[in-house]
Amino acid sequence: MNLEFTTDELAFQTEVQEFLGSALPEHIREAAERTPTVFVDKDIAMEWQAILVDKGWAVPSWPVEWGGVTWSPTKRYIFNMECYRAGAPMLIPLGLGMLAPVLLAFGTDAQREEYLPKMLSGEHYWCQGYSEPGSGSDLASLKLKADNKGDHYLVNGSKLWQTHAQFADHIFCLVRTDRSGKPQQGISFLLIAMDTPGVSVEPIITMAGDHEVNQVFFDEVRVPQANRLGEEDDGWTVAKYLLEFERGGAGAISVKIALDRLAKVATTEAAGDGARLIDDANFRRKLSSARIEIEAVEMTERRIMAALSNGQNPGPASSQLKLRGTEIKQLVDELAVEAIAHYALPLQKEARTIGSNIEAIGPAAAITHVPSYLNNRAATIYGGSSEVQRGIMAKFVLGL
Repeated sequence: MNLEFTTDELAFQTEVQEFLGSALPEHIREAAERTPTVFVDKDIAMEWQAILVDKGWAVPSWPVEWGGVTWSPTKRYIFNMECYRAGAPMLIPLGLGMLAPVLLAFGTDAQREEYLPKMLSGEHYWCQGYSEPGSGSDLASLKLKADNKGDHYLVNGSKLWQTHAQFADHIFCLVRTDRSGKPQQGISFLLIAMDTPGVSVEPIITMAGDHEVNQVFFDEVRVPQANRLGEEDDGWTVAKYLLEFERGGAGAISVKIALDRLAKVATTEAAGDGARLIDDANFRRKLSSARIEIEAVEMTERRIMAALSNGQNPGPASSQLKLRGTEIKQLVDELAVEAIAHYALPLQKEARTIGSNIEAIGPAAAITHVPSYLNNRAATIYGGSSEVQRGIMAKFVLGL
């Protein structure tokens, strides 16, 4: 297994760096730096998406005939890595990176022609309807009811934790179409327009004061049969396929960048007793330990990338990556809060708003530390909880 880049891949890395250096606007980079939530706001994401669409680099994993490029998994990894390094925001993956592969695999020609171009242009903006009150990691227990009425389904119930549902015009949903067999056998996959009568969105404000997630309610919502993806009652197959695309690569770079910013704050700012925190041997040990952990995660990412490049399935290594990556992200957040000490008390949402002239209290570079800490407490839950990942590794690595 070769974890080093080839001459061609290094040349591609330089090309990506040069593009980002010239095409990434400063206000988009600044918005990404000031965003403590998972995704930047829709307007920022759509502006960056349009730039990448114009370049032809927005959806490298899509087939060429739908706007993709013929990059290898390694080049896609390099592109993601350099975007993180340059401070570019992640494109919102709910449609482009998650629903799109499912449409390509399970959709009809009519569905692909209807949704893929509008997803790429930004005309359609999607959110995900998987989790429910009481159905998260145990997703097969979902209860959102969809009764088959012939030419349409009648949908009733709710979904919970829908990221960016307040912006979305479409939602892809797992629904319960049969209750007679095993839970996994009675699930279907529906595509629903958010302006359909009976759909409503209630905001959920996080502990950090951010509005990123929501609860979506369905009251007698009529969904055409043509909006079902895959066969009725076989949505679990579609759902499992989609979850393979929920986690991205090169995430270690983003945590490494956060650690570098943290080290800078600890080096330039005084702690509570007036001394620099970086001069504290115990804190330096924690920084070094975190850096070693991040390097290990990066090597796991590269092993997965190498496996994909050779046509192999990464297997349980992806669970290792999800588990350790999110735990280390939380560790770096905890160190960041420790570094800014009493400045962690004010959330300073106004100071981190783009265009605001309100000065930060304490280190300007630290205004996202606390909201990131609060928002990232969910990182070990969403996308497959740590308990689920440990169960996967116990089964497929240890044979338990």
